[in-house]
Amino acid sequence: MAKILSGKIISTKMNKTVTVQVVRKFRHPLYQKVITRHKKYKAHNEELELKVGDVVEIRETRPISKDKHFKVTRKLK
Repeated sequence: MAKILSGKIISTKMNKTVTVQVVRKFRHPLYQKVITRHKKYKAHNEELELKVGDVVEIRETRPISKDKHFKVTRKLK
């Protein structure tokens, strides 16, 4: 089953590629403090008109390049 993630676009400088920052929050198992972690993914974007700050949904797919394994499926905001 393919992963589906949502995040904010932080870069559109590459050709047909956007960089998406995905934020996840979880509670520390011992101290119960909410911890925020983020990770950047490169996602393939063929035809959607996107700009920095847009919130998008990305889906895992076959490897498109060395470090691009996701495609942008839709724009959320």
